[in-house]
Amino acid sequence: MEITKTQEVLQKIITKAWEDEAFKKELIENPVNAIEELTGEKINLPEGKTIVVKDQTDASVVFINLPTEPSLESMELNEEQLEAVAGGYFPWGSFIPKEIIDFFI
Repeated sequence: MEITKTQEVLQKIITKAWEDEAFKKELIENPVNAIEELTGEKINLPEGKTIVVKDQTDASVVFINLPTEPSLESMELNEEQLEAVAGGYFPWGSFIPKEIIDFFI
């Protein structure tokens, strides 16, 4: 499976935060600035959207992130997802909102 640019950037951010405590602190306090400095690219964040970074490195705590409920009107499906829906099954866990993908592109 091919790694997307979004996955590549996220891995770079996570790895840097694991290795550099100062970067992790800046990432939590000012994520847009920290990511832009790390990648050298401006983040294309849609108006009204923010990035929140929570430190979830404590192995003794189980974290659960509740995603936004997907809007069927704004959902874009690829061919594989369209075939799955046509067959009566949709893998909700594989859905990533377009806004999240777009700000890394």
